[in-house]
Amino acid sequence: MEKLSWHTVEYLHREKTADWYWIVAIVTISIALISIILNNVIFAILIMVSSFTLSLFASKKPIIIEIVIDDLGITVGRTRYVYGNIESFWIETREIHPKILLKSKKVFSPFIVIFIEDVTVEQVHAKLSGHLPEEEHTEPLFEKILFYFGF
Repeated sequence: MEKLSWHTVEYLHREKTADWYWIVAIVTISIALISIILNNVIFAILIMVSSFTLSLFASKKPIIIEIVIDDLGITVGRTRYVYGNIESFWIETREIHPKILLKSKKVFSPFIVIFIEDVTVEQVHAKLSGHLPEEEHTEPLFEKILFYFGF
């Protein structure tokens, strides 16, 4: 049972400027004020708490996680994905950072994105193609939008 392993960041992080936080604060306060004017105080509170939580998460630095691909499944940090719960895979090499896109059978987390570092794309492809079908996937539009706005 040979395994392939490497370490990578949990997600790509972009440093936030003070302007980014000011924009988030202004948009949040505007939406909250409109909600209060429309007599929806609970929504205003929800927006404020959500924005605060979002800002905390956006400022958090990613941790380094270990990726292990073996004959039973894929381990990403402390999470294990068995091949039976994964429909297919695609290795995206057209972007700056090559990554694996796994299509999961789960409804609420349909795609798992894993960055490839310290190993070759060919090694990853050889290991995964023995267990999963290869099917071209693109990163979800929502994730691309979030990355564009700095999340």
